[in-house]
Amino acid sequence: MKFFQTLLLAPAVLGIIAPISASATDINLEGMNSYSSSSRSAGFTNNYLNVQPGDWAHQSIKDLVKSRGCNVNVNDNSLTRFEAAAIVNSCLGDVAEVSNIERSLIDEFSSEIALLRGRVDGIEARMNEFEAGSFSTTTVASFSADFAIGAVDGKSVTVPGGTGTKVFGDDTLVTKEADSTSKAEALSFDYAYQIDLTTSFTGEDSLDVTLAAGVGTLSEFDLSKDDGDTLVVDGISYTLPLGDKLTTFISHGVEGSALFNTACVYGGPTNTLDDCGNLNSALAVGLGTAAGASYDFGNGLTASVGYEGQGDTKSGIGTKEGLDAIAGQFAYSTDSFGVSVTLAEIETSATHDDTFTAFNAYYSPINSGFPSVSVGYEWGDVGGAASTEDETSHYFIGLQWDEIGEGTFGIAAGTHTPVIEDGDELMMYEAWYSYPINDGMTITPLVFTKDMATGTDDQTGIMVKTSFSF
Repeated sequence: MKFFQTLLLAPAVLGIIAPISASATDINLEGMNSYSSSSRSAGFTNNYLNVQPGDWAHQSIKDLVKSRGCNVNVNDNSLTRFEAAAIVNSCLGDVAEVSNIERSLIDEFSSEIALLRGRVDGIEARMNEFEAGSFSTTTVASFSADFAIGAVDGKSVTVPGGTGTKVFGDDTLVTKEADSTSKAEALSFDYAYQIDLTTSFTGEDSLDVTLAAGVGTLSEFDLSKDDGDTLVVDGISYTLPLGDKLTTFISHGVEGSALFNTACVYGGPTNTLDDCGNLNSALAVGLGTAAGASYDFGNGLTASVGYEGQGDTKSGIGTKEGLDAIAGQFAYSTDSFGVSVTLAEIETSATHDDTFTAFNAYYSPINSGFPSVSVGYEWGDVGGAASTEDETSHYFIGLQWDEIGEGTFGIAAGTHTPVIEDGDELMMYEAWYSYPINDGMTITPLVFTKDMATGTDDQTGIMVKTSFSF
């Protein structure tokens, strides 16, 4: 059947949303510093990234305080995620109806709000809800599921040639057949399921575990997991603040750039353009073991460092046999603009290193109706390549309107693979709209095109993803 002749989406969902309730009382942000913060990076929960002045959540919280008349002062300094959650909980505790942005804030800080309410009612909860040895009251679980349906015109896959036999006289020889390509334009259905567990032992640290499973072929939504439909540990991380300014973490299965604050406010759904042009410098090498630290100088200025290594193999960390990668970043962000510079050095073999530098910036107009603009440019040197093809470049630009109707609309363009020297620029263009059905369900249609190498068909994709969070 030809592509685009059929495209069917038939989700049937019944959502039961429990409102968050709390008294709208004054908030002492200084008192909240005993708690820490949380964020998500590449699908993994990390509870200690602050809400920077340039983040969408920071500006949305300021707008919330103003529109709801909350008795709290939010300045241009960063907020911990627990401070942000306390403000959201207080401002919206007795509100019957919320706007699209307010729903997004509730969803973003749901884990922290649950922890705050749990601490307020901690003694009663321990007595009435849990017995000794049962599930910990200091652990919060959040769940998510994604369904996606779509197809890609021009998509093809490589089919292994396998082996054959040939007879030469009395001898029969086993031969290797050449690989071939086959069209893969059929309508596909993908799904994924994820559980995020967050535990604090001191009220300041955070142990985060992600369990995930997923199956599919729509690579732009990136729902397929290495272990398919088997629910396994996808990432584990321990984060600890050292004083008021320094935050550290160590992990497995989490990117070494987990504490970076790349200057980009574009939130597109695809697995290609969501890097904002910071493809290699962002240190998503996938070597296994990761660690990092971030220092908050205040007033939106941060410095971060990240590392990845093969600590889960016999090669080890920091050895001649093992591969290592390290990156550093300086970032400055405000409510309306931000910039960041990221540098990375990545070992690809015992004798070669790749180096990359990325520049990112964003501008977010204060006036509603205008889109935010995010740009990124990365250049690199491939250590093991010939001198005529060892320089690469990669760039991106994205525009996002946060309030188009009830949802968010975005468009973006960029190279989907790094350009080598004077080679062809293989571009990708995308447009999407994220529409929240309610607090726990969002539908995101996506259209994209990809330029492919000479001799290969260009790709055009149409797909829809339905996301559930609870």
